[in-house]
Amino acid sequence: MTVLTPLVLVCAGGTGGHLFPAQSLAYALRERGIRVALATDARVDAIAGDFPAEEVVTIASATPSGRSPLRRAGAMVTLGRGFAQAAGAVRRLNPAAVVGFGGYPTVPPILAAQLLKVPTVLHEQNAVMGRANGFLAKGARVIATGFKEVRGVPEKATARRVHTGNPIRPAVLSVAEVPYPALDAASPLRLLVFGGSQGAHVMSEIVPAALEKLPADLRARLFLVQQARPEDLTAVQNRTLAMGLAGIEAAPFFKDLPSRMAASHLVIARSGASTVSELAAIGRPAILVPLPGALDQDQAANAATLAGIGAALSIPQSAFTPDRLAAELVDLFEAPRKLTEAAAAAKTARILDAAERLAALVVETAATP
Repeated sequence: MTVLTPLVLVCAGGTGGHLFPAQSLAYALRERGIRVALATDARVDAIAGDFPAEEVVTIASATPSGRSPLRRAGAMVTLGRGFAQAAGAVRRLNPAAVVGFGGYPTVPPILAAQLLKVPTVLHEQNAVMGRANGFLAKGARVIATGFKEVRGVPEKATARRVHTGNPIRPAVLSVAEVPYPALDAASPLRLLVFGGSQGAHVMSEIVPAALEKLPADLRARLFLVQQARPEDLTAVQNRTLAMGLAGIEAAPFFKDLPSRMAASHLVIARSGASTVSELAAIGRPAILVPLPGALDQDQAANAATLAGIGAALSIPQSAFTPDRLAAELVDLFEAPRKLTEAAAAAKTARILDAAERLAALVVETAATP
């Protein structure tokens, strides 16, 4: 007679910010002999083959936000359909525990698990709890957090809170011990710029304009690696190629981004939870531009965790101008000690074994009546 090992259902929406930490947890659970299934939305199809799950369950999902009552009503109908699908999946899979990583695609499976009395663990990656996790928090057994301090947890949430850190993907762990690149008067200055799908456009507008304002001798030492949206790519390349930089590489996406972070002297980026955690893991100084307009202002809170220890400079997008950025770059590149000190400060915030910590917490929760 074959005895199956326990199964944990991991729930994450189909974006990297949720899927990368979920994937890291899945690997850590498999190392412990735990079977893993993934519940997600249709966006995950492109990367489902990379996720270490024995089954991927696609759940109908939508985000009930926006000003249109009709769209909100339609989203609620979709979420209701997703709940029915999720309830069937939870009954069939019979998981020992269900883990959610935030985002509305996790609401149907986590809510179904809670109503079916299956222990649930929520992982909140950001320094401000998101709305989906906030909705589910009251019924959770445990809330694991990526940052030590997390605002916005509902008062009615009585779940135990445990600071595990944000699980780091293997590609980041593999370069976490790469030393900070040597920086002297003759060495190239390696600048990495990225912003994700929502943030790359402002980087394409501001960064080239700021580099034009740098002294010529500084530009001659600068090697720029920049992510740019496809529609911005040609303009970024044409503008920067005319500046006399030491080198320029621009592309819509870099598969080896962790390695490029490790090779950089300075990073300019948004401040999503994964980005902030990866900067800390590798130990690289940054200029962070939080995504504006978010109701929770989670990226601003994330950036503050590094800015508060001297590892990063946080600039609101309203103040992220070519003049301001050029001044900050001159200040940092002409005083290399500031960069090396910021790199060392970033490493003080890193938690490299966050996936293992979270896996242990999930196993403990599953085993507790």
